[in-house]
Amino acid sequence: MKSAAAPPPRTAWFIWGLGALFYLMGFFQRVAPAVMTGELMREFHISAAALGNLSAFYFYSYVAMQIPTGILADIWGPRRLLSLGALVAGAGTLLFALAPGIALAGAGRLLIGGSVAVAFVGLLKLSSNWFPPRQFAMVSGMALLFGIIGAVCAGPPLRLLVDRFGWRSAIMASALVTFAICAAIRIYVRDYPHEKGYQHRENDRTESKGSNPSVASGIIDVFRYRNTALLFLIPAGIVGPVLTFSGLWGVPFIATHHGLSPARAASLTTALLVAWAISGPFFGWFSDRIGSRKPLYIIGSALALAGWIITIYTKNLPIPVLVAVLVLTGFCSGCMILSFAFAKESVPRKLSGTVSGVVNMGVMSGPMLLQPAVGWMLDRTWNGEVQEGVRIYSMGSYQAGFSLMVAWAVLAVALLFFTRETHCRQTE
Repeated sequence: MKSAAAPPPRTAWFIWGLGALFYLMGFFQRVAPAVMTGELMREFHISAAALGNLSAFYFYSYVAMQIPTGILADIWGPRRLLSLGALVAGAGTLLFALAPGIALAGAGRLLIGGSVAVAFVGLLKLSSNWFPPRQFAMVSGMALLFGIIGAVCAGPPLRLLVDRFGWRSAIMASALVTFAICAAIRIYVRDYPHEKGYQHRENDRTESKGSNPSVASGIIDVFRYRNTALLFLIPAGIVGPVLTFSGLWGVPFIATHHGLSPARAASLTTALLVAWAISGPFFGWFSDRIGSRKPLYIIGSALALAGWIITIYTKNLPIPVLVAVLVLTGFCSGCMILSFAFAKESVPRKLSGTVSGVVNMGVMSGPMLLQPAVGWMLDRTWNGEVQEGVRIYSMGSYQAGFSLMVAWAVLAVALLFFTRETHCRQTE
């Protein structure tokens, strides 16, 4: 029976917001190791390379799950996907918090990454189903905002909790929050507005669950469109440096070479993430408004690259200038949110979940590869200095490691020039 009205904005935002809370917790777990580097290295008796691998276990399973997640989002729908993901994420977080050794800690991180991998793609499906198409890029930007709020909570607030209660208790508390989010999603979220008695959107008919491609054909189909391969690689060169710096190596770098405490260093990396969060909705809104994706993406990524070059290669940078550069770099990095609207418009609507999974797989391949690679380079150039059981790395070591981030950022800017503009219109 046809219903009389479209869903009111408050209902759409409430449904979407529950999914966004799960994405927030996924982002929290993604960057939490950054403020616990010393504790984790002492607890498990590991080097920088081993810590990079422990943190990257999250990304290994996250990346591996992206294409299956995109297909499952098209077949199962976001409600089932998000609630199951939140349940497994809570279990993985408990395992990490209680792990007696590095093997089980890695297994916990692996479970967390694989389960929260469904959060962003599921959220994009809710955005597509519950909001008008012209709001998709802006709502995607709001998703990034929620994610960065989770990252901010994993900065100074988590550091304070770790100082007061220990890292295990703090992580265990986050597991309980994740279980509560799972229950809320299961109870309140619905895949489409008509399931709550509201008017059918065009999306409901064109994306019905019975008309989705198989896994193999879906992957083959999306890669027939040129932008898919390019938008697999490009955002990794933007997100990779952000999450490698703020999510693991930025705090010890700033603390060691700018004379700040770990808490204050965490505040600076948090400022980078806050700027990234604020800019996501801005880039999405502004791109929708001007009816273009490519020029804005090029400008943002080029400015972010310039910010990383200044941060990494300028010695004795005054703290106020460092803060300003990090904030500008984070803000400009928000241009990566355009990848999802850009990719979605580059393929037929029936492949929207699949292409979102492919692009998000590319996004997370950046930190997945860069976090352990930077750690490997730090160990390779380490001069043997140790302080309170933790290795201390020289400025030259950090510059060598962070040069890997810069190289990928350069590649991202170059590849953007080969993308095909969609002018914010859906490919049919």
